[in-house]
Amino acid sequence: MADAAHDAAIRTAAFEHVRRLSETRAYLTAADLRPGFAFRGERIPLVNPQRGIFKPRQMRYLLSIKTVFPRPGGRVWYDDQREVHRQIFAGDETVDYAFMGRDPDAADNRWLREAFEAQVPVLYFLGIAPGRYQAILPAFVVGWDAAALKARLAFGVPEQPALAAPETAVERRYALRAVKQRLHQASFREAVIAAYGGRCALSGLPEPLLLDAAHIVADKDERFGQPIVPNGIPLSKIHHAAFDAHLIGIDPDYRLHVSDRLLELNDGPMLEALKRLHGGTLHRPRREKDWPDRDRLALRFERFKALA
Repeated sequence: MADAAHDAAIRTAAFEHVRRLSETRAYLTAADLRPGFAFRGERIPLVNPQRGIFKPRQMRYLLSIKTVFPRPGGRVWYDDQREVHRQIFAGDETVDYAFMGRDPDAADNRWLREAFEAQVPVLYFLGIAPGRYQAILPAFVVGWDAAALKARLAFGVPEQPALAAPETAVERRYALRAVKQRLHQASFREAVIAAYGGRCALSGLPEPLLLDAAHIVADKDERFGQPIVPNGIPLSKIHHAAFDAHLIGIDPDYRLHVSDRLLELNDGPMLEALKRLHGGTLHRPRREKDWPDRDRLALRFERFKALA
């Protein structure tokens, strides 16, 4: 069994590796996680593809926990697969994580208990879509209940150099708010981009990694700003910037408008591509229920006309 210092060194390297991955990806996939990472000339896995609770043989304590997002029509194996998102958005400071099986003394569940007792930071790969994850780090096992067959997880303060559990209610609320914001953005993005087949609704660009999910009505609007597909449009980075700056507008009949400010400029092919959108029509999802909401478009278009 690895000693505490060796375990901590591997853990720090794992966290740094996952942070680097997350900096260049909107989400992590099984392919991103499968190779693991190199530590002193040895490959250390990050996850077990078949199980949600993982401790590498080189480590003393649990390294990662994974919650999958079920495929449509697929079997939900554990309650945490459908409860964790609800708990986060409800503002719970901790979330449940179901044991593997019904034996609290099974190896996976003992690893949860040991992580709880030692208060070691762990990687939490939170499913946001089938096969896609947000890395939440650090996370901590803050409860272990043999009778309920559940552990409880809490989130650490993001971007904090020390991998320490939050000690105060203020820190716990701050950490939860950061996780909630990331989950909101990731879930909304995945739903919107999937509805449009992974293409920009203005240009047709077919690369999801270059797309954002733009809100029609900002999420700060309590009445119309909900993170639902009819309030979102997948846009490439340049089109998103132009839409947010009200240089491109979309009317309630899905017609595209380019501001006079852009139409009067002449400065290269990128600008010309934006100008050619004027008078065109928004690409819409196959399912009509996913089309942009006309009332929301009308609100947004009024703002465009006022500023155009």
